[in-house]
Amino acid sequence: MSGTLNKVMLIGHLGDEVKMHYFEGGGCIGRFPLATNETYTSKQTNERITNTEWHNIVVRNKGAEICEKYLSKGDKVYIEGRLKTRKWQDDKGADRYSTEIHCSDFTFLSTKKESENNVANKPVTQNPVTKPSEKNESNGEGNDDLPF
Repeated sequence: MSGTLNKVMLIGHLGDEVKMHYFEGGGCIGRFPLATNETYTSKQTNERITNTEWHNIVVRNKGAEICEKYLSKGDKVYIEGRLKTRKWQDDKGADRYSTEIHCSDFTFLSTKKESENNVANKPVTQNPVTKPSEKNESNGEGNDDLPF
């Protein structure tokens, strides 16, 4: 294979609310931490051990606005994107690095309330490149006219 691939797929829970940053040209960026867990049983102690990994998620423009509107801390979400490492300088002038997942697609899996109540709900899928679909409305007919 001559090409390369930079693709990340994560399912996890939001660790905080989506933080928005708006720019003069009208664009925006949303950032939030995402926690993924790995659980295993220790062979020595026979106890369950859970390790949490934190990921910095970056969503742009319309996708960021959708995430800000519908996601909150604790919600479960599927994220698809690519890894990007940023270099910056701290207050002391030292070079620092930050690895982020730049989100290209996402699916809302459940809310925190649904997770707590163990209620199964159909996932909501949104592609941040396209405008979210509006709910289909009947052609001026009320729900009373439905045949079932």
